[in-house]
Amino acid sequence: MEMQGITQQEFLSNWKPKFFTIWAGQAFSLVGSSLVQFALVWWLTQQTGSATILATASLVALLPQIVLGPFVGALVDRWNRRAIMIVADTAIAAATMVLILLFATGVVQIWHIYVIMFIRSLGGAFHGPAMTSSTSLMVPHEQLTRIAGLNQLLQGFMSVFAPPLGALLISFLPTQGVLAIDIVTATLAVLPLLFIPIPQPQKRAAQENGAVEKTSYWQDLGAGFTYVVKWPGLLGLVLLAMLLNFLLSPSNSLLPLLVMQEFGGGAPELGWVESLFGVGIILGGLTLSAWGGFKRRILTSFMGIIGLGIGIILTGLTPANMFWLLLAESFLIGAGQVMANGPLGAIFQSTIEPEFQGRVFSLIGAGAMAMMPLSLLIAGPTSDWLGVRVWYVFGGVVCILATVTSLFIPSIMNIEQNKHEEPIPEAEPAPAD
Repeated sequence: MEMQGITQQEFLSNWKPKFFTIWAGQAFSLVGSSLVQFALVWWLTQQTGSATILATASLVALLPQIVLGPFVGALVDRWNRRAIMIVADTAIAAATMVLILLFATGVVQIWHIYVIMFIRSLGGAFHGPAMTSSTSLMVPHEQLTRIAGLNQLLQGFMSVFAPPLGALLISFLPTQGVLAIDIVTATLAVLPLLFIPIPQPQKRAAQENGAVEKTSYWQDLGAGFTYVVKWPGLLGLVLLAMLLNFLLSPSNSLLPLLVMQEFGGGAPELGWVESLFGVGIILGGLTLSAWGGFKRRILTSFMGIIGLGIGIILTGLTPANMFWLLLAESFLIGAGQVMANGPLGAIFQSTIEPEFQGRVFSLIGAGAMAMMPLSLLIAGPTSDWLGVRVWYVFGGVVCILATVTSLFIPSIMNIEQNKHEEPIPEAEPAPAD
């Protein structure tokens, strides 16, 4: 398939209809993926009732992006990003089709689920960085925060509506019927990409045209690591994001225990807490997409992180007879997450050179995901020993302290202004044969 080219200037001359057509297709695909995830987890739960099986499934879904993520990014920067998204979406749909046939013929086994989850996650490891790094070339930089807010809004809708929709569909459709929806939504994601060209980084386009000598994969990979390490502001933000993910990831996993042990609640109460979190994400996303945040995006992000930290601390301190306050705090955490993540993503998209975005976004994603199992290994025993509330208070306090400390680090605070002060590492051209 030939990927016809288009310059960034040509795309931006009338960017809204083209970008939002692509974005809408990707949004439909996200709905399909959410339903697949719900259907597979529910099937594993019904068939096995095993926490170990569910934990293994989660680990299988995380591994490709944790282990392979840093290596995938260099390929995203070397290859045509539009082609990557088409192939990734198609491969994910093909894997789902195989699973549909296995369910329809009644021969599906647990290991089949693991393999398909691994393939879908591998496709996501390519698709995510390709879409994120392409967005910065399809959207004017001053609009990136609003688009980030829109993406957070979509995530909020998914967290609120995907589980009940999945439950409704499972009640009158066989598992393969629910999975078939993913084929339709994947088609809706691929079709716009077949007809709408996406701009590529100038350096990569020049290499494809022979104007610049090509570099090897390993040279590109090393240049990506060097790019992050030698830019203090970027490295500082990446490390801060990893620290925050380490501190705050367990709060979601420990929530059922908090609701049950500390507030005497059950599944309905847990559902209310999670729903208010989703509502917070939705309203936060609406606010951010309409407002756009402060002119200095870093201030909006740090405001969100501090709000997130306050919500986490209060969650750990709320008296057992004030469940309504826990609901308000869950809403605050959802809104704070949007204000933290949205502008931070826009900063990365607007400051990182386009030809390095695939590598950097893959590194950030892999680092953030790697923090999840590591933090759970520590938070689980700690909460069993000292009580589940302790991690909430500890995580929230350190979250706020780390953010306040960052306010006094010029390289982090001025990252949007100093983006060109650090030299861009150039990989040496690959030797001729």
